[in-house]
Amino acid sequence: MKASNVYIWLVSLMVVWGVNVVALKVLVLSFDPVAMTSVRILFAGLSVLVFLYFMKQLRMPTRREFGVITGVGLFNVVGHHYFLSIGLTVTTAVNAGLILGLIPILTAVAAMIFLRARLTILKFIGIIIGFAGVSFVMMAGSTGGFSIAIGDLYIFLAALTQAISFVLIKKFSTDMSVLLLTGWMMVVGSFFLGAISLFSEPAGYISLLEGEGYQYVIFFASAILATCFGHMIYNNAIRLIGPSESAVFTNLNLLFSLLSAAILLKEQLYIEQLLGFFLIVIGVISGSGAIDHWLRTRRMRRSEVQ
Repeated sequence: MKASNVYIWLVSLMVVWGVNVVALKVLVLSFDPVAMTSVRILFAGLSVLVFLYFMKQLRMPTRREFGVITGVGLFNVVGHHYFLSIGLTVTTAVNAGLILGLIPILTAVAAMIFLRARLTILKFIGIIIGFAGVSFVMMAGSTGGFSIAIGDLYIFLAALTQAISFVLIKKFSTDMSVLLLTGWMMVVGSFFLGAISLFSEPAGYISLLEGEGYQYVIFFASAILATCFGHMIYNNAIRLIGPSESAVFTNLNLLFSLLSAAILLKEQLYIEQLLGFFLIVIGVISGSGAIDHWLRTRRMRRSEVQ
């Protein structure tokens, strides 16, 4: 992936991630959610490591790196995917996709707390607007009747844990490449999820043997396309164009998850969810620092011309 075509890759990825919310909804209703998630993440992680092996970039982590992998993985893999899989069993794919759209804003807030990033007026306004949008989505629930569902709270925790993990990756930086760190985190995190499944879902792994053909197709497509290659593409995009511009594209993820849930799962859309969608989009563009980044870039170009 080159800088010249990174935007095409990002748009394509947002389509895949939007549809993946629907795929996960189907999977958590077809199999025991935590057991399914542990195997899906393990398969995705191994796929990343195999890819790195053929690129001659695979190596074992050091003791310190393993500590970072485990610590960050508890948020990035275990917390995020546990709350996501459980939440999707008791909320709609529409709500899940919209609430997950808050991740760039939550990442900005976490960066202010852990990295002492600067809070600008535009970021502050964006954070308020984004949280207002999620409030509308959560109050709409699955019936449009202004009732907060427990599933929406789980999805919010999934977004929060992933946002915290992004900041921790930067705070506890290592000499590992982002792809290598991602692959090992998935593998290590999958074992933690597996342990949770053994306690909470005694017959969880047995359920994975009782699926239908199309469910296994969805499983492997989600693991390889959305999780494995998806993370590699997005991480590379951050390297090429920066986190602020990459975060703006998550608004397309919101749109495609909304449309795919309505079309593929026939989930009903309510006015509260649509209002929340527009507020979250505005919040992400402003709260993630994308507008600040654009203004800084514009000022720098003007000064160079002068």
